[in-house]
Formats: sequence, structure tokens, C-alpha cells
Amino acid sequence: MNLTGNWSYPTAIRFGAGRISEIADACKSAGMSKPLLVTDKGLASMEITTRTLDHLEAAGLGRGLFSEVDPNPTDKNAEAGVAVYREGGYDGVVAFGGGSGLDLAKVIAFWAGQSRPLWDFEDVGDWWTRANPDKIAPIVAVPTTAGTGSEVGRASVITNSDTHEKKIIFHPKMLPTVVICDPELTVGMPKFITAGTGLDAFAHCVEAYSSPHYHPMSQGIALEGMRLVKEYLPRAYATPTDLEARAHMMSAAAMGATGFQKGLGAIHALSHPIGAVHHTHHGTTNAVCMPAVLQFNKDAIAARFDMVAAYLGIAGGFDGFCAYVDELNASMSIPKTLTELGVKNADLDLLTDAALRDPSTGGNPVEMTAANTKALFEAIL
Repeated sequence: MNLTGNWSYPTAIRFGAGRISEIADACKSAGMSKPLLVTDKGLASMEITTRTLDHLEAAGLGRGLFSEVDPNPTDKNAEAGVAVYREGGYDGVVAFGGGSGLDLAKVIAFWAGQSRPLWDFEDVGDWWTRANPDKIAPIVAVPTTAGTGSEVGRASVITNSDTHEKKIIFHPKMLPTVVICDPELTVGMPKFITAGTGLDAFAHCVEAYSSPHYHPMSQGIALEGMRLVKEYLPRAYATPTDLEARAHMMSAAAMGATGFQKGLGAIHALSHPIGAVHHTHHGTTNAVCMPAVLQFNKDAIAARFDMVAAYLGIAGGFDGFCAYVDELNASMSIPKTLTELGVKNADLDLLTDAALRDPSTGGNPVEMTAANTKALFEAIL
């Protein structure tokens, strides 16, 4: 099968091995003449990054780079990036990397032209309308992991460095203008990152499918996304150079983020404060939380996951699906508890309060209260 395509949904996507070579053309088509490439510290000096900068420089677009991005990016990272963007006279952003780099890059492109504080644009009601849309810079996104799907998202998760809360910054124009999905860029991922990011994509699909909101298009995308993860994540984990598996996982990641327009739920509501306070890997944290959340939501979702199990070829309906999730986590050495993940001396009251304020709670099929959310944290600890 030729896993190459040019798609226009949910934005312009150039999908296929080797297509990072088109980065300069993608930037020019987005209207950039001097882009700033934003990535995380670990990727900044890697060959895939320097090669991308070489492509930009050879096309006369310079090699601007900002890489002061924490694993859970913060408002301080955003302030530093905006300062570099403004001082350098850049006219667009190349978002390059995993979820952290992509999220921060999108915020830099969004915020650099605004005059209000970042938290004025939190995803609350219609706060996004406070932004001047004409001052939002174009974005070309290049994912190097297959997990968050931030390359096709209209929001970024940023940690408030004062309150240690993860906040969602949203604007429709944060959706990248062009995306390059090149599975060759994901071949070098360590196994634990392949697992954590792949299970993040799976969590997005599971929660979108569980959400009670009405969005049949997202429902279908989430279902097929789960199938791709089931078929190809074990292959990508076992054989990192399996380019077919890497390509399908890159599709699954974009599908998860497209699907969760229907909503997220308790997995993310718990995972966001855990990551913000204890600095755990987001996708891995989602994977740790998933089994308990499936049981938490059982009465509301069992019937629909009977159908999921049938589609995925899993015997036993909802219970069979839950058993499959446990087996998948175990096969990739995912910790069974938050304690095993490294969460020590957890303040459950603080985490519960933060979880209930997280916008993901609105998409959970069972109402989250202070009592049942704290009990859920206790079960996962």
C-alpha cells in the first residue's frame, strides 16, 4: 500500500515518508519568508531537526530556532519564545516535535501579536474572541511523535507556572495552515516514548467515543483510530523501523485529536493536574488512568464499547475491551499505578480540585463530583 496522500481535512496535510523535504515549500505556501522553528530541548540538536533547518536555509528562509520548551510547557516558555519571535522579526512558526513543542509553538504564533495576558485566552466560553485574529501568525506543523495530534488541533495545553495548573488556550486560527506528516521522523523514538505517545492517541479515541456529546463524524474517526492503534502500535513498539506501522500510528494520532472535538473526559481531567504538579509524561499518565476510568464510566459506556470490541475483533464486549487495555499496557511496561509512575506524596484534595476545574470533565459520560473524583485518584494511586 502506498501510504502517501495530500489531504484537506481537518487542514492541509502532506502525508508520506520523506515529505519533510517539502518544508520550505509548505512555509512559502503559508505566507512565510522568515519562519521560527520551535521545538523542545531534546530535539534541537538531533539530525532530523538540523536537516529541517538545512532545508529552510537552502530555500532562503533562514534557520531561526527556539528550543526552550519544557516537557510540560509553561507560560514562562511562551514568554521567552514570544520575545525571540518579536526580536527576530519572524513572520511565522514551524511547530516541530512532540506535543510539548507543537503546543508551545502554536501559542507563540498565536500570542506574539496580541496585547492581552495569555490567560485571557483560556478555553472558557467565548474568551477566544478577545484575540485579534489578524495578528495570529501562520503555523506549519511537523509532528515527530505519533500521539497528541496537536498538529491538527486548535488549542494548546500550557502549565501556569504560578498555580501549577494545566490550562487550555484555544483559538480557531491556532489550527496549523499546513501539516507535514512524515513517518520517517518518528523512527528514532525510544520505546517508552513510542508507547506513551501511542497510548495517548488511543486515550483520545477512547474518550471521544465515550463522550455523550453528539458528533457522529468524530465518533467514526475515533473508532477507526482505535483500530489503527490496536493493529499497529505493537508493531511500532516491537520494531521501531517498521515504517508502515509508524505511518498508521501517525494517522491514528491525527485522528485522535480530530475525534476529540466530540469531547474528552476523566482520563484527561485526572492526567492534566498530575502532569502539571508531578511532571509525568502525559501519554503515559493517560495510559495509567485509563483502566480505572473505564470502570468508573462502565454503566454509561458498556453498551457502546460492546460495539467497539466487535469492530476491533475483541471477544467479551466491554469487559473484553477492558482486559485488552490491561494487556496492552502490560505489554509495553506501562506502570499500573501513579505511585509506580513516580507520583509521591500526592495532595489528593489539590488534584481533585484541579481535575474538577479542567474542561475535560464536561465530556465525561458520568458526572464528576468531589467525592467520586477523589475516590478515582485513590484507586489509581
